[in-house]
Parts: sequence; C-alpha cells; structure tokens
Amino acid sequence: MKLTIHTTVLPHVDPDASLAFYRDVLGFEVRSDVGQGTMRWITVGPPGQPDVSLLLAPPAADPGITEDERRTITEMMAKGTYGWIMLATEDLDEVFEQVQAGDTEVVQEPTEQPYGVRDCAFRDPAGNLVRIQQLR
Repeated sequence: MKLTIHTTVLPHVDPDASLAFYRDVLGFEVRSDVGQGTMRWITVGPPGQPDVSLLLAPPAADPGITEDERRTITEMMAKGTYGWIMLATEDLDEVFEQVQAGDTEVVQEPTEQPYGVRDCAFRDPAGNLVRIQQLR
C-alpha cells in the first residue's frame, strides 16, 4: 500500500489574517478560497508541492459538534493548544528572520533540541503552533 499526505487542516478565527500569514509571511500559494465571512475554507500549499495542502478552516463547523465541544475548541484555540503543524526548511535562520519580521508571535527562537533537531516555533493568527525544522 502506498499513501501520501494530501491535506492537513488547521482552524482559523480570522480568515484574512490567517491567509495573510500563510501566503505573505510563509510564502504559500493560495489554491482555493471558498465561503464568506468567517465561514471560509482556504487551501494553501508550498510552491513546488502541488500535491500537499493545508486547509485553513472555521473551527467546529461540523454540525455534529455539541455546544460544549465548540466551547472547548474555542478555549483551546485561545490558549494555543488546539492545532499545530511542523514545517521544514533548508535555511532555518533565514525563515526565522522572515517570519519574525512579519510581526508574528515567537514561541521559540532557533534552538538545537536534545533529541537531535534544530527548530523554532511561532503562533499563527489563530494561535496554532507552527514549528519549523532545519533539514539536515
């Protein structure tokens, strides 16, 4: 069996701010943008990787989610503990400077981790953790 990663999902609370972060700060391509207001589903992805996408979606839009679950999701997003993604780059320092210049909340500057990777971390406009690893 051969599987590939096609799309992963992160929630947004402000689609315009999330779009600006992933498009303008990280340099992702916009692949689709459907819906209106806060009920927008925006698909972005890294240039040169058309088969890999990130879907920025309204949280708790599923009608099967209870009000208690919606409240929990909202609370976790506000604390930055609901969604996260790990990205990779060949030049971590350059990416860190670019993202930091975008007035983004820095969680961790580039650091050699005891488990053998060098990475940094930011929060996107919805509070999602974005970790970026140095490729070796």
